[in-house]
Amino acid sequence: MLTNSSKYAIKAVLFLAVHSNEDNKLMVKDIFDRINVPQQYLAKILQELAKRDVISSSRGPKGGFYLNDTNKKLPLISIVDVIEGRHRLQSCMLSIKECDSENPCALHDLVGSANSHFLKNLEETTIEDLIASIEKGKAILPL
Repeated sequence: MLTNSSKYAIKAVLFLAVHSNEDNKLMVKDIFDRINVPQQYLAKILQELAKRDVISSSRGPKGGFYLNDTNKKLPLISIVDVIEGRHRLQSCMLSIKECDSENPCALHDLVGSANSHFLKNLEETTIEDLIASIEKGKAILPL
């Protein structure tokens, strides 16, 4: 349901949320290998997320990427919106332009409600919610 770009972005944001703060910023070179994302690709993703205020960044000798308290309160859909747009999650699985509830494709009824549920979860789950799961040991994240 998510593109690799969105998966990489969510993984990177969660890594930053757990391992960084305003006093401990991380550079792309500190992250890419640990989360198994190509370095240049990760750099583009993080720059775009920072430009759209999903994550924070600062330049200079002690610069890098991090999450502040405001960033952590954002819903996961904000990450997906930046990377691929919400419309991608609502589009036809078979890429049929005319597909909708009145003109359903062969897979429409099979994935329609699952897609709606997934989208709702992305809208209602915050970065902070996932951090709590990781910190409680209910979910894992690369160290």
